[in-house]
Amino acid sequence: MKPKIWSTLIIIIIIIYLLTPLVATATYSMFQKWTDIVPEGFTLKHYGDLLSNQAFMRSLGRTILVCIIPILITVTITLLALFVVTVYFPKLEKYVQILCMIPYTIQGVILSVSILSLYSGSRSFLGIRQVMLFGAYCIIILPYIYQGIRNSMHSINMPMLIEAAEMLGSSKLEAFIRIIVPNIISGITVSSLLAVGIIFGDYVIIRNITGSSFQNVQIFLFLAMKRSSTEASAVFVIIMLTTFLITALVLYVQSRDNRQKTESKGR
Repeated sequence: MKPKIWSTLIIIIIIIYLLTPLVATATYSMFQKWTDIVPEGFTLKHYGDLLSNQAFMRSLGRTILVCIIPILITVTITLLALFVVTVYFPKLEKYVQILCMIPYTIQGVILSVSILSLYSGSRSFLGIRQVMLFGAYCIIILPYIYQGIRNSMHSINMPMLIEAAEMLGSSKLEAFIRIIVPNIISGITVSSLLAVGIIFGDYVIIRNITGSSFQNVQIFLFLAMKRSSTEASAVFVIIMLTTFLITALVLYVQSRDNRQKTESKGR
């Protein structure tokens, strides 16, 4: 019984440690100043101003858009690449893994400057700043997406499932889409949520590539810090709440699908 109590106590201490900065920031954002032990001047003015500020809402919408497009592109490409490698060229998997892990070593400044120097003078669609930004984010989140999907595929023994589906008359691609992908959806979800956190927290790449023409919430936060620390705290709280809502929504949809599959199997 004692080990269970100690493990519960440790978990509670870790949760308190992790939530303390967020709680302190949220508290600071709801007061006019905090120069003493107790904050003074309770107000929700900053939240009201931000939610009615079109520039902030547009920056939040751009950030969500920048999250969705690169994640969809990266997940699709990674799934297809792993399908081809696992089914047709299993000996090449280690080389694909090495290529997908390379972005771990690339810093945001180096990546953004390299992309600008290569594509900024191009007259094709690759010269568009937003396209360069989406491509940069696809590179940054690739290792996380790849590792999550790869681990999920290995846990379900993908080659054996595809072979069994072929014996029942399915093609390899049909078996992959209808059997493998639904079984690894949890790995896709976790890696995608990790990618959302990475993109939401980025400032360097989007600042270097698009400048102020495509402002996201991190750039808005940086500008708010110059105006008011309490306003910046309110911006930070809204960013955190947005990421929490996205995470909760994705996990809810996933759990609902799992319940429906369990109920259908029970019938």
